[in-house]
Amino acid sequence: MSSLDTSTRGDETGSGPELFARYAYAPNELGYCGPNDPAALLESASQGGHVEHLAHLARQFEGAWPYLELIAGCNSIADPLDPRVVEAYWVGNGLTLRVPSTALAASLDFRFARRTGRHLDSLVSAAVAGGVAQHGFHVFAVYPWLGLLRAGNEGAPLEILDRCRIRWGRVISVQGDLVEVSSRPLTFVGSQLVLGDERVEVARRSLDGVGFVRGLAQGDIVSLHWDWVCDRLARNPLAWLRACTVANLHAVNTLAIPSPAAVCEART
Repeated sequence: MSSLDTSTRGDETGSGPELFARYAYAPNELGYCGPNDPAALLESASQGGHVEHLAHLARQFEGAWPYLELIAGCNSIADPLDPRVVEAYWVGNGLTLRVPSTALAASLDFRFARRTGRHLDSLVSAAVAGGVAQHGFHVFAVYPWLGLLRAGNEGAPLEILDRCRIRWGRVISVQGDLVEVSSRPLTFVGSQLVLGDERVEVARRSLDGVGFVRGLAQGDIVSLHWDWVCDRLARNPLAWLRACTVANLHAVNTLAIPSPAAVCEART
């Protein structure tokens, strides 16, 4: 990851709270996290100009907020909703390089010791093995031990892992509120969780015309969370998202018992 440009986009995609809402809306709509008002996230983030309200909603996302505080603190940034911090958590950027593995491990210990019990060592080991303080780490290393990936909870565990992470894809076609996107899903090779071959999926760019990314066209590279298009990705953010995804997959795959494989019952 050190070979990547460590600069960030600043506020090219709007305010930090607006950027946060783009990525937080999909799981909030499904009832997984955050306040019980997904319509407010969609409306406010799509229209802009509701920064204070969005900031209030963002603080209610108990899974994401401590990571924002950690990234901001390690980079001497006062506001956890600074757009650079928000981008670092959801997509990745140079700020993640300044979060020491010891700081990430200490945060995991503080937050999850009681909830994960004997599996806490797995979380800490993944952090030490090169885990990055980005959303993918939470999905790959933490979620399996919180009991959130059991079959029957809105799909098979591997499907939940794949759709909960922030992934990237190329727009194939746009039709109304829907887009076809070519992306690489997660798959297992033995007990190793890896990126598979490209396939086409259908995602939503808007709900009755209300969405986050305007003017999508064939060939655009976008980020996705669950079944929603969150943002259009330039080359540098795309490179960071790929690098953070690979790093966090490597971190869990190096464990004696990789947490995704344990929950999904993958076998070598």
